[in-house]
Amino acid sequence: MNVRRRHISAIAVAATTALGLGTLSACSTDTAAAANTDKFDVVAAFYPLQYLAEQIGGDHVHVTSLTKPGQEPHDLEISARQTAALQESDAVLYLKNLQPAVDDAVSQSELKTKIDAASLTTLEKHGNEVGGHAASHDTSENDELAGLDPHIWLDPVRYAQVAEGVGKAFEKADPKNAADYRTNTAVLVKKLGALDTEFKTGLANTKTKVFITTHAAFGYLAERYGLTEEAINGLDPESEPSAERVKDLEKMAKADGVTTVFYETLVSDKTAKTIAADANLKTDVLDPIEGITAKSRGKDYFSVQQANLKALQTALGAK
Repeated sequence: MNVRRRHISAIAVAATTALGLGTLSACSTDTAAAANTDKFDVVAAFYPLQYLAEQIGGDHVHVTSLTKPGQEPHDLEISARQTAALQESDAVLYLKNLQPAVDDAVSQSELKTKIDAASLTTLEKHGNEVGGHAASHDTSENDELAGLDPHIWLDPVRYAQVAEGVGKAFEKADPKNAADYRTNTAVLVKKLGALDTEFKTGLANTKTKVFITTHAAFGYLAERYGLTEEAINGLDPESEPSAERVKDLEKMAKADGVTTVFYETLVSDKTAKTIAADANLKTDVLDPIEGITAKSRGKDYFSVQQANLKALQTALGAK
């Protein structure tokens, strides 16, 4: 659809030159390739945004993702080919401040339609504890782990707000298909409303309101449903907890009746399992849905969220 596709922009050429021929030969399997289709071509930064674009766009869009299935999105480095594909597409859908390499590529791009999901809802500053139900236990200083939490898609209400904004952006950028985008957005928002109700009902009556997870991805979900997230690490899934933090978690787990330490599929489960073993706790998966792989407990956003709900119900002792 993009009339500029018959030439590669100067920005893309510069990026390609800077990264070298070796990079070009190594990126033949990149998930984002120049589409050259007659559809509305969208480059999404990672899975939750890819899913939105696909659901809202339907048959009118061709969606590619900069983040491959199974790839941890926080530290993504994009290739020259991906940079060129982004430049030659019709729109980009990203979440500012989650993936610095993507932010840089978007800022250099000449694309008219740049959709920042972070601008379509509200972001909050979260550390490694979110919610107010946990027993008093902190002895360590964790302010450095706090920051604007990007994991808005794990809250169905915020995700629905983003969906509405994406739908409007698609309508404006591709007006001939605006009616279908509007319809598809309404269907998706209704499904997210039903998911919100499932979580609200399913977590309303539990023995404990506190859960432990590897990194602070579930703060918005915890706030939405009256829970407390205690993260082993902060917003960075690769960071290591201090000895003080581990002691605090073990103390809190005993005081608050925590039964389970949650880990995720895209990062190592070693720390979670070590803490669980030391505190005589179980382990289970709570998926931040940053990508869908063969290890995911579902094939799409909704099925994985429903698996997350079941895991939380079991761990929290839902009645």
